[in-house]
Amino acid sequence: MKQDQYVMLMASLPPHAPDLFAAKQPPISRIKLNQRLTMLEPEHREKLDLIENLVHWDRLAIATSDDQIIQRGKQTLNAINNDLMKKIISWRLEKRSMVAALRRKQLDLSAPEPGQKWGFGERCETLVQHWEEPAFGLQRQFPWLEEAERLMNTGKHLDLERMLLHQVWVFYDRLSSHHFFDFEAVIIYVLRWDVIDRWSRYDDEKAAARLQSMSDSGLGEFKTLFPETLGEEQTAYG
Repeated sequence: MKQDQYVMLMASLPPHAPDLFAAKQPPISRIKLNQRLTMLEPEHREKLDLIENLVHWDRLAIATSDDQIIQRGKQTLNAINNDLMKKIISWRLEKRSMVAALRRKQLDLSAPEPGQKWGFGERCETLVQHWEEPAFGLQRQFPWLEEAERLMNTGKHLDLERMLLHQVWVFYDRLSSHHFFDFEAVIIYVLRWDVIDRWSRYDDEKAAARLQSMSDSGLGEFKTLFPETLGEEQTAYG
């Protein structure tokens, strides 16, 4: 795609609201968004689909196992040569691993066994080693972990989802300050669209039901550690 095509595409997309929670719905329907995305070159649309399918867990099959998802994430990171995509994928998968560990600990389950494939990122070992510490001793590096643990333990499900989605929104906003009329800008726009769409469909009853589903499952598989795989109506933490 030529540069002027990127300019035309981004100029055709209505801007997102600065505040995630002020938006009642995305600024454009998914149907119209997909129509605009036909301006992408096939290889770019393929990459966009790749990252959406990987970080949006409601698109994954219920039967997808922990090992399959971990391997899929690693294979994707090894296969792509886009630094922004690598950064987003790694950040999202690691963040969800931390939330999954908090939920497991809240259910009084023991830490995963050494060598067990249960999460993503270099901090999985740190989480296991500091399992009994508040926020796994990572409050300084990740201040949101302490608040997430508090909200989870007090049963404030909607507040927890709100806080975690806000973290994602801020992360994307920070990335967007470096991209305006390139393919990376398109990626960020579409992923932010998804965040708004998901928040507009949240309610406290579904959030509570999602936690109960995790409890009933016993967190035996990756799809219960990462609740976005539970189905379209049970969208995700972060």
